[in-house]
Amino acid sequence: MEEIVDKGIEHLASARKSLKLSIDKSKALGLSLQKIRPRLDEINQRLPSLEAAVRPIRAQKDALIAVGGHINRAVVPATAVLKVFDAIHGLEKSLSDPQSDLPGYLGVLKRLEEALMFLGENCGMAIQWLADIVEYLDDYKVADGRFISNLKNALEHLRELQTNEEKGCLDGGLLEAALDRLESEFRRLLAENSVPLPMSSSPLPGEQACIAPSPLPVAVIKKLQAILGRLIANNRLEKCISIYIEVRSSNVRASLQALNLDYLEISVSEFNDVLSIEDHIAQWGKHLEFAVKHLFEAEYKLCNDVFDRLGLDVWMSCFAKIAAQAGILAFLQFGKTVTESKKDPIKLLKLLDIFASLNKLRLDFNRLFGGGACVEIQNLTRDLIKRVIEGACEIFWELSIQVELQKQLPPPPDGSVPKLVIFIADYCNKLLGDDYKSILSQVLVIERSWKHEKFQERLLIDELLNLMRAVELNLEKWSKAYEDTVLSFIFLMNNHWHLYKHLKGTKLGSLLGDSWLREHEQYKEYYSAIFLTESWGKLPSLLSREGLILFSGGRATARDLVKKRLKAFNESFDDMYKKQSNWVMVDKDLREKTCQVIIQAIVPVYRSYMQNYGPLVDQDASASKYAKYTAQSLEKMLNSLFQPKPVKYGSFKVRQSSGKFNNGVTDQYHSTSPKVK
Repeated sequence: MEEIVDKGIEHLASARKSLKLSIDKSKALGLSLQKIRPRLDEINQRLPSLEAAVRPIRAQKDALIAVGGHINRAVVPATAVLKVFDAIHGLEKSLSDPQSDLPGYLGVLKRLEEALMFLGENCGMAIQWLADIVEYLDDYKVADGRFISNLKNALEHLRELQTNEEKGCLDGGLLEAALDRLESEFRRLLAENSVPLPMSSSPLPGEQACIAPSPLPVAVIKKLQAILGRLIANNRLEKCISIYIEVRSSNVRASLQALNLDYLEISVSEFNDVLSIEDHIAQWGKHLEFAVKHLFEAEYKLCNDVFDRLGLDVWMSCFAKIAAQAGILAFLQFGKTVTESKKDPIKLLKLLDIFASLNKLRLDFNRLFGGGACVEIQNLTRDLIKRVIEGACEIFWELSIQVELQKQLPPPPDGSVPKLVIFIADYCNKLLGDDYKSILSQVLVIERSWKHEKFQERLLIDELLNLMRAVELNLEKWSKAYEDTVLSFIFLMNNHWHLYKHLKGTKLGSLLGDSWLREHEQYKEYYSAIFLTESWGKLPSLLSREGLILFSGGRATARDLVKKRLKAFNESFDDMYKKQSNWVMVDKDLREKTCQVIIQAIVPVYRSYMQNYGPLVDQDASASKYAKYTAQSLEKMLNSLFQPKPVKYGSFKVRQSSGKFNNGVTDQYHSTSPKVK
């Protein structure tokens, strides 16, 4: 039994030992496994690539043999494209500053364009070859699927770039940046060489005849043309033209600023009549001629020089926009504003001035603005000429009617020459003068031709004669309107003498004829004689010597007669002098001659009378009451008669009412009038 127990314990000890050994081995194995785990993970990660690496071995033999040729065919054009791409970026370093080396810059730019053209033409082929090989690799499982997927994504991106024609993406925007710099150089050349033309605000005729051959040096024009060539090749012509118009029109405007052209913006509501802006109208003609012959002529030539290779339409369109933006439209608008002003005779002269200015520039306008691109300027010019001609003719044909309407007004209260008479005489001479007759005739010819009627110069002459006849009829009517017939004689003397003196030796006087002039001179003499007889000529009879010869009635009786007659003379003289002191003779010669005639009729008789009979009253206590004047004081007083009064000068006007003249007249009775300008 004891032996059996011992054997059992021995077996247990052996089992315990064996179990311990097994546990130790397990622990050692666990530690070993723990140590090699990272290696196993690494192997696990490498298995897919190893699988891809050995896949061609599993591919079909024919596919493996053919893949080399496919790859070579795809790689050759792709390699060529890559080489050109590398060359493009090499050109970036060669792009110099266009300002310092324009020919070199343009040369590099042209090579860049050619390289991009090669890329644009060959990228498609390279992409297609690469797509074919990728498709082959995919079909025959020659390459890993993820690798093929990445290739397909890259090819799709290239196709999108090619489809959108984003050339800038092919060169990284290098060409666009280079072209932008070239545009900047185009602008710089224009701006630095576009210097405003210095002008005087009152240009001289000699200055207007001198026109520079070109506002830009030839070397600059050649550079501009060279730049244009490259920019046009890259579809940037419109941008170039826009820059050119902006710079050159700004330069013309700067040149015109020296002329102070603010008046071009005036509106009809800002002035009463053309007389108030006649200085502006005179300036307008000079400024327009200067602008056309100096500025627009030069711009026309420069547009032709710079854009000539692009054809007539291009450079004419460019010039038309420069002219419009620089101010030609403002000149035409001012002329239109004048035509819209109130009608009056002065306006006729100003309209003729405008027509003369436009007619003088007619050939220049036709040459500069005759192209299809200048339609707006042509239409505005035609409209202005039409308005000028119609407005001038309307005023001219209504002048005699307007003069006739004036006779409904009362005559001047001082017997002077009505302003209407002075104005019309000067006005007709103006129309017959060298400055206006040919222009007015031309305007009337055009107006008649529009009505399909023939114009004869006699029509102009007859209308002016009708105008003077209307003036004569007015004078006749006005002379009968005076309650004091003696004043009517003064009025007729004044007016007949004015017509004779101021028309003699003038064009209107020649037209009316010598007999007409002599007739008015004779009328003046006739009314002068009547005036003297009916007024001052009555005074000498008041100093009668009857009853005083040898003092037939005694000294006292003689003294009473002298007193009575001197009193009657003094009263008549004072009354006549007071009345006629308010009457006027504007003409100095007529005034002095009339005063001398009066003096010769009065003073010698008075002097003789006082010498003979003055002593009879000198001793009287009231002698000063009767011997009121001396011969010298009478003469002085008579010489002071008919003096013109200070007046505020105005101008004959006919006011506008509903598009028609009315019979209004301003300041008609001023004794003098400014000359028609």
